[in-house]
Amino acid sequence: MNRNDADLTRRDYLKWMSAAGLAAIGLSAQSQSTWPSKPIRWIMPFAAGGTSSIVARSIAAEITKQMGANFVIDNKGGGGGVPAMQELARAPADGYTLIMSHIGLMAVNPLIYPDAGYDVNKDFVPVTLINRLPSLFCVHKDVPVTDVKSLVEYAKSRPGQLNYASAGIASAGHLAHEALKLRTGIFITHIPYRGTGPALADVLAGRVELFSAGTPALLPHIKSGALRCIGVGSPQRISALPDVPSISETYPGFETEQWYGIHARAGTPRDIILRMQQEVAKALRAPAVVAKHEAESAIPGGGLPEEYGAFVAKEQARWKEVVIKAGIKAG
Repeated sequence: MNRNDADLTRRDYLKWMSAAGLAAIGLSAQSQSTWPSKPIRWIMPFAAGGTSSIVARSIAAEITKQMGANFVIDNKGGGGGVPAMQELARAPADGYTLIMSHIGLMAVNPLIYPDAGYDVNKDFVPVTLINRLPSLFCVHKDVPVTDVKSLVEYAKSRPGQLNYASAGIASAGHLAHEALKLRTGIFITHIPYRGTGPALADVLAGRVELFSAGTPALLPHIKSGALRCIGVGSPQRISALPDVPSISETYPGFETEQWYGIHARAGTPRDIILRMQQEVAKALRAPAVVAKHEAESAIPGGGLPEEYGAFVAKEQARWKEVVIKAGIKAG
């Protein structure tokens, strides 16, 4: 190859690289300007009627108004959330399919479903945290306990006779009760359901004695007298139930909460991830959402994807010990 040919080759290469860079910039700008051009599907890994659905509805309504494109909730309950995650893993990485991520999907399932066919930290990417909610521990109104201390005494006098319902294996309620069992030494039996709605129905009917979930699903039933809240999982008492003690008042250091966020398929364009994060942050500032969070003693999120990713990593480390000690396994 002579010098002229070499110079030509270098010029062609530089021209090609420049064109490729401009094309990449153009592609990114195009995805930003054209997305969303159709409805966005938001998969809920639980049956309708639970805390996740209540949280999702208010956010979805605001985002639909903001973006001018429908933000559609799609409930896919069952299987500990694994089928819902598998569905997202099969979807194109284009930002049109997202999932409501939570403690079970991200922190527990990797331990109890090792053969699910996906890696939560490699095949999905965080978008943003939506909120954190205090876990409430409740009993049916006919169960003669008023606080956690009396529950422990009652359960220890009836080992194996009390049952607790949950929204499913690896749900926040499942983890909350197992953490309480480990701390107190009580023996109560887990009855998993396909979501908060079906579980709550059986607790309200008196077929199951105990239940733990977030404030959105339980506050109406506590206020009506159908359920009695015997403790909250947050470190301090909450404004929504100022007379209900924090469990940490009896068992120092005890803490459990629910949290919800959004994850997307790995490979989704960064600009779409950031646009979605910004839309959620904006929705969380809407007066109706702010009022709802205040009424439910919820802590809003809305931060950057990296912040949510760091939060999930801490939760994964935190709950690993509970999963192992409690022997939580797939159903």
